[in-house]
Amino acid sequence: MQELNRQMMALPELRELVSLLRYSSNNLNQLTRRAHETGRIYETDLEDIQQSQERIWTAAEKIVSSLAALK
Repeated sequence: MQELNRQMMALPELRELVSLLRYSSNNLNQLTRRAHETGRIYETDLEDIQQSQERIWTAAEKIVSSLAALK
């Protein structure tokens, strides 16, 4: 498993995707904590999460396209 992770991280697209997933997960956790503490969700927070999700999908689409081209 560790070897697979090392090989995956050698690919810049996968590194970017993992980075985006970590960033988005962190933001989502912060938003969830704030919502529980205040009982409110702010529009700017939701917009940030939506933009992060769009960046993740774009990165994932690039990876899928690259893999499809290998056939």
